[in-house]
Amino acid sequence: MKIVIFGLTISSSWGNGHATLWRGLCRALAKRGHKVVFYEKDVPYYASNRDLFEIPGGDLILYDDWTNIRHRAETELADADVAMATSYCPDGIAASDLLLNAPRATRVFYDLDTPVTFARLDAGEPISYIGPRGLRDFDLVLSYTGGRALDRLQAELGARRTAPLYGHVDPDVHRPVQPVEHYVSDLSYLGTYAEDRQVALQRLFISPAGLRPEQRFLIGGAQYPDSFPWQPNIHFVRHLPPPEHPAFFSSSRITLNITRHAMAEMGWCPSGRLFEAAACGTPILSDTWEGLDRFLEPGREILIAQTTEDAVGALDLTDAELQRIARACRERVLGEHTSEHRARELEILLASSSSLLSSTAMMEA
Repeated sequence: MKIVIFGLTISSSWGNGHATLWRGLCRALAKRGHKVVFYEKDVPYYASNRDLFEIPGGDLILYDDWTNIRHRAETELADADVAMATSYCPDGIAASDLLLNAPRATRVFYDLDTPVTFARLDAGEPISYIGPRGLRDFDLVLSYTGGRALDRLQAELGARRTAPLYGHVDPDVHRPVQPVEHYVSDLSYLGTYAEDRQVALQRLFISPAGLRPEQRFLIGGAQYPDSFPWQPNIHFVRHLPPPEHPAFFSSSRITLNITRHAMAEMGWCPSGRLFEAAACGTPILSDTWEGLDRFLEPGREILIAQTTEDAVGALDLTDAELQRIARACRERVLGEHTSEHRARELEILLASSSSLLSSTAMMEA
């Protein structure tokens, strides 16, 4: 298949999780004989932090202005089997209008930010990547978030057919490696700063650091403000590109996962970071949300924390207990949540949509 995607970014992992997910999925699709053409607007903040320049077996098309690339995109869509627009694509509405007229492609929208989409919708705020007709004209609407998010996509945005396409990990990239001294920690946290995660970060990371001054805590990420409540035993690594993630996780005795408020509230939202850490064989401490137990079993494959005391309790577990949990988690993730698994799921969903379209066309004829 030839798959044309209009997305946020695949070329830069700075301050977002989309890029790592796309890289894993595109690699898996290429291994399965598919070609991906990815259109990305060349904005300054991603250009200055670019850490990928080509897609294996596919094409990365960077453009500065939609009007300059529109004709090329139209030509590219002429023989596409799949045409996809995504959430936060800077030219999402214009790209959607174009791909909805593609002559033979299955037309797909992939919302990697469904809870944010509905948070904006509920607040009456504009959604820059979905047009006035909502999602009713797409053949398939995919969501990074499952559960009731799928019902809302149908009821409130008119999606005709929905399915989850959850987070995943590329085990060729994320795997156990030797610890690196400056990443060594008793508890780590990898994530871009977000105000709506700060309360949980205070409760599950900063407060435990205050109670365990003899232990080392480490944060990796971008956009942390000067007002962040640093403590003497909390260390910081500014923006880690994906190739450094395995060393970061492999050097952590435990790593913390915190879900953004809108996503935790909607549930069914496993982050890519969760699966990355698991693939690296790192014990994971996480906040909780509806559906988490369908991906990883609390207590056996992942540790759950709701309070500061829960987090401190995890730090007090023996190394043997932590490694038992990490091994079980890694086995589960490699068996169910890799980029290869998601590529196969996507193939099945697209084949089903294509068959449905063919049947509908025959009945109308």
